[in-house]
Amino acid sequence: MIIKPQSKIKDNENGLYIVSTPIGNLKDITIRAVEILKQSDFILCEDTRISKNLLNKYEIKSKLISNHKFNEKKNILKIIEYLKSGKLISLISDAGTPAISDPGSVLVNECVKNNIKIVPIPGPSAVATAISISGFSDQFFFYGFLPDKKQQITNELKKISEFNSTLVFFISPKKINKIIPEIKKYFSERKIVICREITKLFEEFLRVNVDELEVFEKEPKGEITVVISEKKNDINSSKILSESDMNIIKKMIHKLTTKEITDLISQNSKVSKKDIYSCLLYTSPSPRDSWASRMPAS
Repeated sequence: MIIKPQSKIKDNENGLYIVSTPIGNLKDITIRAVEILKQSDFILCEDTRISKNLLNKYEIKSKLISNHKFNEKKNILKIIEYLKSGKLISLISDAGTPAISDPGSVLVNECVKNNIKIVPIPGPSAVATAISISGFSDQFFFYGFLPDKKQQITNELKKISEFNSTLVFFISPKKINKIIPEIKKYFSERKIVICREITKLFEEFLRVNVDELEVFEKEPKGEITVVISEKKNDINSSKILSESDMNIIKKMIHKLTTKEITDLISQNSKVSKKDIYSCLLYTSPSPRDSWASRMPAS
């Protein structure tokens, strides 16, 4: 299949622009985003009252169209018609990047079907912001908003607890206390950062070990993003590999590559190659993994 690249982007051309807006602090907007919003014939937004605060600050006069989860399907035909007629339309959400746990994917897919240009204008994201200050692995799984019903929440938390990566999800402040017992049940021995009101005046980051997490005395206010650390690496190589296997590693670590040592040990061991490899990475200081590193010094 030949993938045709999108034509060179010029910010004054017609099409749908997915514009990221601040997640709290109105100063967190790019110059390009402001320029695009000013050039737009229409701006699609979730709540016109919220969006006007931002638009008024930057003297953006473009016409607003209310576009939220309850009417986005109804709006589709009209918006596609505008786009086909050559209009420049921007899509924004109340905060952050549109179409990520916010309305937008329905319109994006319709534009794809109709071969209408879609241009991303990157910017703030609560997900990336929360991970950046967590100190956890940058290999992460983003869930979005947890479901409403308790049993559904339990099922989803149990499911994602099996992922060996950083986990990120949004939760209503009204539900945070309800899910803390579930978090402690399924994420024991991991760390958690509860981010509240990111970039706003009362920004707060609660860092704690999951096992020490307690319910809030008072229901917290504002938007909450939860980040849970990757699974603790509890591999104990001495329990998985025999003493003779460990001796081979010590002798060969500076002579063979990690893969070669793994293959060698697996020939006479019941331990899987995957486990051997993991143990080797965990216990070895610096295996010489390239043929060049084993060449004699000149």
